[in-house]
Amino acid sequence: MRHTKSTLFFILFSTIAIFQLQAKIYNVKDMGAKGDGKTIDSPSINQAIINASNDGGGTVYIPSGEYACYSIRLKSHITLFLESGARIVAAFPTKDQGYDVAEENKFNRYQDFGHSHWQNSLIWGIGLEDITICGPGLIYGKGLSREESRLPGAGNKAISLKNCKNVILKDISMLRCGHFALLATGVDNLTVTNLKVDTNRDGFDIDCCKNVRITDCSVNSPWDDAIVLKASYALGYFRDTENITISNCYVSGFDQGTALNATFERDEPQAPDHAFVCGRIKLGTESSGGFKNIAISNCIFERCRGLALESVDGGQLEDVVVNNITMRNIVNSPIFLRLGARMRSPEGTPKGSMKRIRISNVNVYNADSQYSSIISGVPGSIIEDVSLSNIHIYYKGGYTTEDGKIIPPEQEKIYPDPLMFGTIPASGFYIRHAKNISFDNIDFHYEKPDGRPLFVTDDAQMIEYNRISIDGIKQ
Repeated sequence: MRHTKSTLFFILFSTIAIFQLQAKIYNVKDMGAKGDGKTIDSPSINQAIINASNDGGGTVYIPSGEYACYSIRLKSHITLFLESGARIVAAFPTKDQGYDVAEENKFNRYQDFGHSHWQNSLIWGIGLEDITICGPGLIYGKGLSREESRLPGAGNKAISLKNCKNVILKDISMLRCGHFALLATGVDNLTVTNLKVDTNRDGFDIDCCKNVRITDCSVNSPWDDAIVLKASYALGYFRDTENITISNCYVSGFDQGTALNATFERDEPQAPDHAFVCGRIKLGTESSGGFKNIAISNCIFERCRGLALESVDGGQLEDVVVNNITMRNIVNSPIFLRLGARMRSPEGTPKGSMKRIRISNVNVYNADSQYSSIISGVPGSIIEDVSLSNIHIYYKGGYTTEDGKIIPPEQEKIYPDPLMFGTIPASGFYIRHAKNISFDNIDFHYEKPDGRPLFVTDDAQMIEYNRISIDGIKQ
C-alpha cells in the first residue's frame, strides 16, 4: 500500500497529537493513591494537581476506586475527572488529621459562618481560572459536618470556590455533602450541568456570581435549600448576583440518600428549622448585594417548599422571570415574595427593593393552605411591578372564616420564611406593602372548603385582577 507525503504527515501529526494528549493525563495512582477506602489519598491527588499545574495544566484522572480524602486543593487550568466507579469520600477528622483550617474573614458577622470561609472544604479553590470537575463518578461528603463547625480540622463543604472564573461542573453525582454541596462566591462564567445531588443541607449556593448557567440538574435537599442564589457581604464589598439562568432542573425534599438511589422515601418530615422539608429554589436569604437578570424556567418542585424570592439585607432584586414551573406536594407557600429589613449588612446600608418580576405558566398540586401565597414588603419598602399569569394552584384548603380575620405580624427583621407569619388570612394570595401587582388567568382549586377570602390586601395599591376563577368558575 502506497502513502502520499500528505498521508504520512497526517499519520505522524496524529501520533504526536495523541502522545501529547496522553502526556496531559495525570493518573492519581501514579502518585501513590490507593483507592482502597482506607488510605488517605488527598496527598496523592494534590500532588497530581501540582504536577499538572507545573506543566501548564491538564487532566487529573481518578480511576475506579474509593479515595478517602481531606482537603483537595484545586489549581488553574485543571480538569478533575472521576471515572465511573470512582468515589471521592470525605474522611472523618481525627486528632492528627483533618481539613484545611477556615481562613480569617473580618466580614464574618454579615452572613452565616459557612458563607464566610472556603478552605475548610473537601475540594476548594480561590482566585483560579479554567477549572472543570466532571465525569460519572461520585463525591461523597461522609465525614463533612452539616453544621457550621468552627473546630480546627472540621470540614463542612464538598466543593467551595471563591473569586474564580471559567468553571465547569458536569455529570458528577454528590451525596451528603455537609452544609453545602457547592459554595460558589464571586465566581464568573460558571456552568453547572447534569449533576445529581442528594445532600443533607444546601445543594448549590451561588453567591455574588455573574454569568451562571445551571441546567439539567437534580437536587434533593430535605433539610435546606436545593438551588439558592445569594448576594452576601462575604467578599468585603457589595456584589450583585446577576445574569443567571436555572433551567430544566428538579428540586425535591425526599429522605436523604433516597433520591440518588431512586427509592424516593418520605419518612423524614422536618428540616432543622422545625418546619417541613425544604428543597426549593430560592433567591436570598443573604442579600446585602442584589439579584438582577435572573431567569428560572422549565423546573419541577416535588415534596418541598415553594418558590421564594427574598431581599432582606438591602439588596435590589430586579428583573426576574419565572416561567413553566410545575410543583407537587408543596409544604408551604407555592409563591413567596418577601422584601424585609433584617439588614445584616454594614451600618448605613439602605433597605432594598423588589421590582419587575414576571411569574407565568405555573401549575401547583397539593399545596399546604396555611400560608397560601404571599407578596409582602415592609412599611416604607414596597414590592412593585409584579405580574402573575396563567397559574393553577390546587390547595388543600380547610381553614375557616375566623382564620380570615387574622392580621399577620410584620416581622420586619425576622429570617424570611412563610412560617414567620403564622396562618394567613387569605385562601389564595396575601398582598401587603405592594404596588402595581397584576393577576391574570389564575385558577384556584380546594380539596376541602376554605372560608377565608381569596385575596387579602393591606397597604396595597394598583392591584389588578383578570380572569380569576375557582374550579374553573369565574369569580
